[in-house]
Amino acid sequence: MGSYFKDHTSRSIEELVSLKGKCSVVTGGASGIGAGIVKRLAEAGSSVVVADLNLEQAENTSKEISEITGAKVIARKADVSDSLSLVEVVETCRKDFGSLDIWVNNAGIFPTTGPAIEAKDSFVDKMLEVNVRGTFAGSREAALHMDSGGVIINLASTQGLTGGPGISAYTASKHAVVGLTKSLAIELAPKGIRVVAVAPGVIDTPGVQDQLEPLKEAGIDISTITSNSLMGRAGVPDDIARVVLFLASDLADWITGATIPVDAGKLAG
Repeated sequence: MGSYFKDHTSRSIEELVSLKGKCSVVTGGASGIGAGIVKRLAEAGSSVVVADLNLEQAENTSKEISEITGAKVIARKADVSDSLSLVEVVETCRKDFGSLDIWVNNAGIFPTTGPAIEAKDSFVDKMLEVNVRGTFAGSREAALHMDSGGVIINLASTQGLTGGPGISAYTASKHAVVGLTKSLAIELAPKGIRVVAVAPGVIDTPGVQDQLEPLKEAGIDISTITSNSLMGRAGVPDDIARVVLFLASDLADWITGATIPVDAGKLAG
């Protein structure tokens, strides 16, 4: 274990932040928080595979970020509920870039459950299939191929650290991600693999806007909802992406097993 985790005291900030020579995979990386993460990892010098169900959107995102950052960014179609497609993403990373160093389990779904007593088994099954089994499978395939250590970053949620009405299935899935992060961190440390999670609060993304559409139709001012934070504004994808970059870099080399809330103080109250 000691050969992987080192004292970086003598290294410069530039060296600690740099991801040059590394390959990252971001699931669900075509839009929203995922696209923000891809951009920051690419800016730090990493080659990135954008793995997403929407291949056309992933290709557009990859091209745009590659042009902006100068990094190698490529798109691959992937369904996190299909382990075989994740294996193919791993092979792309290793074949095209020589290694797999950073894996971000960002893909997930977050439809509102409604009253738990009305939730159908099929709805709960889908939530757990994508958010839990998808995260588990992505972590497993990444760990199998991180030959020289690496970092696995899971996207949890503040709902994985608390609870609330109307979102019981989603809350259950994200609590599972937090627990999985802890267990994998313990299990994978001897391989030099850190496992951490980020727990976003409300982030203004197209997906969140879609979820709030019924509230708009009911005449509710959703801008008040999304901006209701100690920081006085809604979160944006880059608020999460910057934290993911920190955790992926050697700046965070002594952090594993933790879930970091990024919520503008939501959990403080």
